[in-house]
Amino acid sequence: MTVKKLKLKTMSKTEKTDKIPKVQHLSRLVMRKVLTSVNSGDITSFMPGTIGKILVKKGDKVKKGQNIIILECMKMDNELQAPFDAKVKSINVKTGENVGKDAVLIELE
Repeated sequence: MTVKKLKLKTMSKTEKTDKIPKVQHLSRLVMRKVLTSVNSGDITSFMPGTIGKILVKKGDKVKKGQNIIILECMKMDNELQAPFDAKVKSINVKTGENVGKDAVLIELE
């Protein structure tokens, strides 16, 4: 019977540290999603852009599917609509304002 010798490879310091930031980066993304509150009455920007036009005022009653705000992203006008019949609770942006992804634009109640 022959015995084979196995060689174990140890990781160098750089190999070990190269793998750690990837895991830390992933955990930060997961934590960010967990800590973000989601309210069904919030109209949020789905990507960074500029507020083109606000079509409602505070206190207005809106119907499901009614256009509420126009968000300009990547040279396109995107009309954001009311997801249900509601009343406009607050408007958190102004026309011409730059917004980031997931910014709360309008709150409905």
